[in-house]
Amino acid sequence: MVSTNDLKNGMVLDLDGQLWTVVWFQHHKPGKGNTVVRTKLKHVLTGKVVDRTFNSDTKVESASVDRREMQYLYHDGDGFVFMDTQDFSQLTIADDVVGDAKNYLLDNQLATVALHDSTPLFIDLPASVELAITYTEPGLQGDRSTGGTKPATLETGLEIQVPLFITTGEKVKVDTRDGSYISRV
Repeated sequence: MVSTNDLKNGMVLDLDGQLWTVVWFQHHKPGKGNTVVRTKLKHVLTGKVVDRTFNSDTKVESASVDRREMQYLYHDGDGFVFMDTQDFSQLTIADDVVGDAKNYLLDNQLATVALHDSTPLFIDLPASVELAITYTEPGLQGDRSTGGTKPATLETGLEIQVPLFITTGEKVKVDTRDGSYISRV
C-alpha cells in the first residue's frame, strides 16, 4: 500500500484487480476543500488511458513489477523468445504483449521486460535503435536534407519516412516511441 502523495511516474498500481501505470500526476489544492491528486493512468494490458482523481493521503495498492534485462533471441511460431541475462533462462512472450516493439527488435538485442507474478506485461526498448535500410528508392542529384521525404523499408520490415539523400544499405537511427527517422549513423 502506498499513499497517493507518494505516486511517481512509471509506478504500477493494482486498482480493482487490474494493473495501471501512472503516466502523469498532479497535486491540486482547490480554493475550498481537501487536496486531491489528479492522475492519468494507463492500463498495462490494453493500453487504455483514463483520468482518475484521488483524495490526498488515500492508500492505493502498489503492484510489484520486476523489470529484468533480457536478450531477444528469435521469433518462433508461438511468440518472441527472450533470455534472462542473469540466469540464462528463456521466456517466450506472446506477440500481443510485445506489440509494436517487434518493429525494432533485432537478434541478440537487449530490452527490459516487465514481469508481474512471472507473467510478462510489456517490453521497454531504448529510446532509439540503429537499423539498416533494406530498400528505398534511389535519390537524385540535388536531394538535400532540407527537402522532402520518401518511404524506406528497414531490416525488421517496418516502413518509415526518411530524407531523400538516404540510400539502400545505410544504417539509420530510429525513434522507438513513434517510429520516426532521427539521423544517419
